[in-house]
Amino acid sequence: MSNDLTLAIARVAHEVNRAYCMALGDFSQPVWEDAPQWQKDSAIAGVEMHLADPHAGPEASHKAWMKKKLNEGWKYGAYKDPENKLHPCMVPFGDLPPEQRAKDYIFMGVVRAIAREQARD
Repeated sequence: MSNDLTLAIARVAHEVNRAYCMALGDFSQPVWEDAPQWQKDSAIAGVEMHLADPHAGPEASHKAWMKKKLNEGWKYGAYKDPENKLHPCMVPFGDLPPEQRAKDYIFMGVVRAIAREQARD
């Protein structure tokens, strides 16, 4: 798939995640246009991972996300702190609270749905 499509899917996945976060009371996620580049890159990497392996599940998505974060110097922190590279989701998938695991299911679903639709066209 084209880079334009990957970027479009990442944008939609980001916005869906942002809406889900707001439903949980987390209003910290900026709209795609205002998101920092590291956040956009993270979404793009997630899309690329799911497009490269359409059978990858939500746990694989979280593992890939966490590996990328670890490589960038992020560590576990009780609260998300981008400046100090701390994140509360820097734990194994099974240790995440259900509402955080849901993000990986939702992200995967968005990528798969758009990729399937694109394949039909």
